[in-house]
Amino acid sequence: MVKFLIADDHPLYREALVGALTPLFENVDIVESDDLASTISTLRANTDINLALLDLDMPGCENLYGLIHILQNFPNIPVVVVSASDSIKVISKVMALGAKGFIPKSTSTSVIAEALKQVMKGEVWLPNGIVLQDNDELSGLDLIRLISELTPKQSEVLKLVQEGLLNKQIAYNLNITEATVKAHISAILRRLNVNTRTQAVLLLKGLDLD
Repeated sequence: MVKFLIADDHPLYREALVGALTPLFENVDIVESDDLASTISTLRANTDINLALLDLDMPGCENLYGLIHILQNFPNIPVVVVSASDSIKVISKVMALGAKGFIPKSTSTSVIAEALKQVMKGEVWLPNGIVLQDNDELSGLDLIRLISELTPKQSEVLKLVQEGLLNKQIAYNLNITEATVKAHISAILRRLNVNTRTQAVLLLKGLDLD
């Protein structure tokens, strides 16, 4: 039995992909999610998932946060990014962070199936002709790497700070104390080498993923 997770906020695309992939695999089980929160919940509830297909543009996944968060929390699950964007910069960034493949949404389902089989063998899959940029050519990659080094809880706090929530609101959302929130924010600021939460938010806004 092979189990996939399709994480995409477009139900018609998920439905089409499930319908197309099911005949191409023997004994396949496909589960679905439509935002970062439901993706995390689904991964926790299905420990036998062999591979996750992740849409970069789902709610909660801005600035590669979703990819970073999933790679942090589920390092043993190969993640293949499926995106409507196929820019070399985006592909290079997601691969540098640890994705095992990048599949443009325009890719035929038969090719997607072959890509998934390749990744499950421990290989990496990219579209034909893709030449990744060197790390030193990727604007914002150092910052993304710093973010990826935050603990999962610090990453959650940073995401809520970016959304403009106050410490009290963050504490409520994450079911922790305000003192713990303040401690996480202090650690985040040190890691990002900034002095205020406003500077941290401005850094994140400066990430260029286009």
